[in-house]
Amino acid sequence: MSNSDLVRVEISAGVASVVLNRPDQRNAINPEMADGLRSAFDQIEANPEVRVSVLSGAGPVFCAGMDLKSFTKGEADAILNGPHRFAGFVARERRKPVIAAVHGAALAGGFEIMLACDLVVASQEAIFGLPEVTLGLVAGGGGAIRLAQRVPRVLANELLLTGKTYPAAEMLRWGLINRVVAQDELADAALELASEIARNAPLSVTHCLALSDRLFRSQEGALWQANDSALAALSDTQDVTEGIAAFFEKRAPDWSGT
Repeated sequence: MSNSDLVRVEISAGVASVVLNRPDQRNAINPEMADGLRSAFDQIEANPEVRVSVLSGAGPVFCAGMDLKSFTKGEADAILNGPHRFAGFVARERRKPVIAAVHGAALAGGFEIMLACDLVVASQEAIFGLPEVTLGLVAGGGGAIRLAQRVPRVLANELLLTGKTYPAAEMLRWGLINRVVAQDELADAALELASEIARNAPLSVTHCLALSDRLFRSQEGALWQANDSALAALSDTQDVTEGIAAFFEKRAPDWSGT
């Protein structure tokens, strides 16, 4: 499957619909999908016809995060540290807003992709979480950084340190998503929101987005450095090897702290 097959893009009335298209693997991000997502937004940012994008996932889930099989094959660097960092997306500076339309699960890197978007519409059945601590990893795609910016510290720590999943209603209450709708209304609700934005003056939207992002962006340089140090410290530990093995073998991990 080519990169363009892994990330589909359709453009209509100023709105780019971007679809993660690896449904058999729960839209888990491998190097090829990261390249596809990076390329899709390169084109969107360069296309004057596009005013706003809607990012969604094909199949039963939005995105389950990094492909752990790719991680065990030594491909983590290509997924995490290429241009724009995880998935070729999470650290990208964009002039045009992106709306995440989330159904099913947005877990680990999938949640981090959602956090990198500018607005979020979710289905009632959607679930969210950062289970990295259950694998011996860290939420290194911006999850730890952005949660600490957006919700009270105790809530950020609950998400980061427990690895639990939470329903869309809870994410709405915490202010991490804009609205929750029925599953069969999700696509229309996201497109309606995108159309509202696309009708406005494009330069105004660009400058409003830049101003809205400025405080967060100004803080992120040093935070990304600390993030990279944490990833490097954990990536080669015995615990991460054990955590991923336990995940695939569907058993409880036996942590050694090494």
